[in-house]
Amino acid sequence: MLIALGAAVAVTVMLLADLVAPALLEAWSRMRAGRRPAERFLLTDPGTERRAEQRARELLRSCVNDEEWSMYRELGFIRVWSGAHGHAGDIAYLIYPHRPIVSFLVATGAPLHEYCVVFPDADEPGSGQSRRLPDSDDALAKWMALTGDETRFLEAANEHRAGRQIPLNQIRGDIWRLSRWEGSRLRARSGDGRSASGQSASPVGD
Repeated sequence: MLIALGAAVAVTVMLLADLVAPALLEAWSRMRAGRRPAERFLLTDPGTERRAEQRARELLRSCVNDEEWSMYRELGFIRVWSGAHGHAGDIAYLIYPHRPIVSFLVATGAPLHEYCVVFPDADEPGSGQSRRLPDSDDALAKWMALTGDETRFLEAANEHRAGRQIPLNQIRGDIWRLSRWEGSRLRARSGDGRSASGQSASPVGD
């Protein structure tokens, strides 16, 4: 009797193991996959990240024009004019690192849409893993995609109403800061022009 009972218990345990083990393994795999980004983040060398960002900034500086570089350095984003047929001069975009691209009406500053894209940085070929791009590399990738083929970029991006990920108040604030920034630069250039004109018109003594 005891032997038969023991055999029945053993068979039951084996059957449960066959049913439960795959689920446990799957749950463990999901848990490890979910922990991997955090573990890798903790193991990241801050010095390596800083050097990578410095190289990325140098590359970005070599690709964009002087105004775009100054804009990115001082405001944290790049404004790109729309070149799409029917929208040229009416719509512009704000490119942020690791945030959606935002379109807005130039005349009123009203935010329109967010365009979400991700440019992962391959960790190791064939590893299936990726890591976060340096901020300036992400901004450059978006700038190249948008200025290279605006229509294709917009078709590939996930489009949402403005305010979905970036608060509308922040978008409006950035557009306002951009307007102030451009006005300040324009006044500075006008002042330099008047100064140079005044100097050239000054009489020269013998």
